[in-house]
Amino acid sequence: MKILALITARGGSKRIPGKNIKKLCGKPLIEWSIDAVDDMEDICDILVSTDDQIIANIANKAEALVPWLRPKKLAGDNSSSVDVALHALNWYQDQYGRVDGILLLQPTSPFRTRKTILKGIELFSKNEMQSVVSFSKVKDHPFWCFELENGIMKKYINKQEKHLQSQELPDVYVTNGAFYLITPDNLRKHESFYKGSIIPLIIDDHKESLDIDTEWDWEVAEMICSQFSV
Repeated sequence: MKILALITARGGSKRIPGKNIKKLCGKPLIEWSIDAVDDMEDICDILVSTDDQIIANIANKAEALVPWLRPKKLAGDNSSSVDVALHALNWYQDQYGRVDGILLLQPTSPFRTRKTILKGIELFSKNEMQSVVSFSKVKDHPFWCFELENGIMKKYINKQEKHLQSQELPDVYVTNGAFYLITPDNLRKHESFYKGSIIPLIIDDHKESLDIDTEWDWEVAEMICSQFSV
């Protein structure tokens, strides 16, 4: 199997300035994702899509493929991961030929393991290359969530059910941003990682499912570094 690993890393980060090059456990954040798939059998290349020359230099030093800087139209706050993925995919296939899948790895999930990535690739292979996306159980169940409407709190899910204990609630999952694997045909057809049949890659480990988006998330990541072997 031939899978292109794509790491998307913009230079602009409003919540955590310079996030993708900021050092976590002594190495830039983006290197965590590069190292996670380095020398993996089914990965034909690790392509980094960035608009930032400093990120490009770090990725090149880590032996990732950085053939260009991302166009400005794909580097704004409203640029979608799908558009960025299609841009990289189209360029790569024009240069190197067809691939079986494109694996999106966001730098903000530094603690995903090689074992988990290999499990996701195995699911992709065994399920006739349906889309595989990583999920984790939600911390706060939506049955217990409320929304503010005209100054009054109302149940977000207004189901007429008896009060359930936590252990009786149905399992509910949310994407954690760690793993997206899809065929080029499905990505082009649906322009989404979520349409069609989605095979779940369930991640139960809280470290692996951490998605660094805020300063608080970064502090949690540093705490993990200081207390656990990662």
